[in-house]
Amino acid sequence: MSEKFIPALALTAGEPAGIGPDLCVQIAQQPLPCKLVVIADGDMLLQRARQLKLPLKLIDDAAIAPAQHQPGDLQFMHVPLAEPAVAGKLNSANARYVLATLQQAVTACQTGIVHGMVTAPVHKGVINDAGIHFSGHTEYLAELTQSAVVMMLAGGNMRVALATTHLPLRAVADAIIADDIESKLRIIRKDLITRFNIDEPRIAVAGLNPHAGESGHLGREEIDVIIPVLDKLRSEGMQLIGPLPADTLFSPALLKHFDCVFAMYHDQGLPVLKHASFGEGVNITLGLPIIRTSVDHGTALELAGTGRAHTGSLLAAIESAVHLARNQALLSDQAA
Repeated sequence: MSEKFIPALALTAGEPAGIGPDLCVQIAQQPLPCKLVVIADGDMLLQRARQLKLPLKLIDDAAIAPAQHQPGDLQFMHVPLAEPAVAGKLNSANARYVLATLQQAVTACQTGIVHGMVTAPVHKGVINDAGIHFSGHTEYLAELTQSAVVMMLAGGNMRVALATTHLPLRAVADAIIADDIESKLRIIRKDLITRFNIDEPRIAVAGLNPHAGESGHLGREEIDVIIPVLDKLRSEGMQLIGPLPADTLFSPALLKHFDCVFAMYHDQGLPVLKHASFGEGVNITLGLPIIRTSVDHGTALELAGTGRAHTGSLLAAIESAVHLARNQALLSDQAA
């Protein structure tokens, strides 16, 4: 790989009423370690820039030059809104616009126009209000690419991957299925090796129940499902530790020995990580045939158009995508 390799990334602007457009305008003012192409309605970006009192020069994607991002400029692919966006006010008429930006970004990755995609936050509720079933970016991108995926967040010197994602808590236990746990652990290990350049990943696995089931007295999912899967994969050489009680697993003394934690559900693993890294955490989708990273926060409608949105998580997501793209290019060169 050439030392001058500068990845190109697509950035979807997310929910048009939220802070996604603000973040796009704000990062346009900063130097970036990549070529960046925002996928959004161009008029909306200009309007939000005026609202934020920030300069913005839009460059149509047809004129994308082989040069690194220049502060103040923003290369973009235009996807039109159905109705004009108002900062802070959701409009279900624009739900299909949000999905269209994601589709455009995936296509750009698959056709080699860009090396990866970064996503600003979307609002699940307003998409569902439009009559479109949508449980999240992770699941939608899995459907678009016909992939088995794993949601992982990174930040605060830890990586946390999830066995289940956006489910009601009462549905989680039924979703802890041996084949699914095995598939996700294989995806995590593969991507830690091929995308993060970790030769022998060490993965800590959380139990589902308090005290990891307390030998079956507080639940049998560990005994009946999780432990048999771990034993099978350990016999193949995977370095898996657990199942461990989640209330002690995240102690610094233990975390320093692991490359990733595999949590059983969303609010088991992510509160700890977000406490350690909120505002600079990164959501990474493992298992996709493309690179995808995202912010670790929501649409923050109350901040849209105010200039008070912080760019830390988006910048971290961009830097993470650059790192993954460079690793991928390096491995490709080594295999050539």
